[in-house]
Amino acid sequence: MNAPQTPAAAHAVLIVDDEPQACKWFARRYGDEFTVLVAGGVVEALAVLAERGPEVAVLLTDYRMPQRSGVDLLAAAAEAHPHVVRVLMSAYADKDIALQAVNLGRVEHILEKPLDEPLTRQVLRDALTTARLRANERAVLERRAAMLRETLGFLAHEVRTPLATVSGYLAALRDRHAAGGAVPAADAAPGDTLRMIEAAQRRADYAQSLVTSFVNTAREAYGEAAVLRLTAADLVRAVQDEYPFETDERERLLAELDDDFPVPGRQRDLLHLVLCTLVKNALQAQRGQTDPAPRIHLRLSRQPHPVLVVSDNGPGLPAALKSRLTREPVDSGSGGTGMGLLFCRRVMNSIGGDIAVGDADGGGATVTLQFPVEDNK
Repeated sequence: MNAPQTPAAAHAVLIVDDEPQACKWFARRYGDEFTVLVAGGVVEALAVLAERGPEVAVLLTDYRMPQRSGVDLLAAAAEAHPHVVRVLMSAYADKDIALQAVNLGRVEHILEKPLDEPLTRQVLRDALTTARLRANERAVLERRAAMLRETLGFLAHEVRTPLATVSGYLAALRDRHAAGGAVPAADAAPGDTLRMIEAAQRRADYAQSLVTSFVNTAREAYGEAAVLRLTAADLVRAVQDEYPFETDERERLLAELDDDFPVPGRQRDLLHLVLCTLVKNALQAQRGQTDPAPRIHLRLSRQPHPVLVVSDNGPGLPAALKSRLTREPVDSGSGGTGMGLLFCRRVMNSIGGDIAVGDADGGGATVTLQFPVEDNK
């Protein structure tokens, strides 16, 4: 009997024959095991594929039909629906043409008419398995491509800020040079020029690290790069070492790393970007804060599930925004667009985890990165 299928799952056999009785016979004979769709010619079959292509796993067509041949249909299906397994039914007299079609890659199996039932059933079973594997592989590739497009868009957004800072410092240095080194008294602090150069260097290095993150992510998504062992503590230490903190900002970070746990090594660069984004958001929220002294707390925990918690003692978030920040771009109230948390949530979802936004004890905001339990083995 036919097993229930989701509408988008590849599970159906599309039989194409210009003889209506042949289609009816095939549906009666094989309908006990397979979901059978029928079409009376190439045009009708293409219409079925256009409407229900994701459902069709196997395209089984006669060779000789009016106007266009079955090989023409299979060639069109190969281009528009690459997951579909293409099977040609041919009489003995058409065998040379069928073999030529196989050599051209348009046909994957040939069944000689009249059909041998045991052989036909086995070919269809194998074809269903192949089609589902192809559909799954295609879905994986599409998800990877979507993640890379989104990562690229987010990185482009993130790179603009450090590059704008670099540009501003360089413009200031250029103006000083044009003025012969003379600067207004209010700006003439000792070491001011060196401070600007160092700050510009940190921002340029950070922008470069973002670009490197994307390149590495793309390589890992489509290559066979070795997967390194990675822990949540490694991520925190990398942010402490690599984020372009200003003046005393690094001293704000308090890290509790004893309750460490493994995280997906293949997603190292994306997870690094997630944590950098959360630290950046906390720093922005604390901009100009003096009382209480700004602090950012990074804490690891394995119980009851592995989490990495980032909390700050800044002004916190309006209650109306908390449920929306990880689901849509919104104005967070601190100069951001909300794109960062949305991106973080999608990265965490891609590894089987999630993200939660809430209030920190004593005021401020807390963001919890929830990692899948299986990564904690």
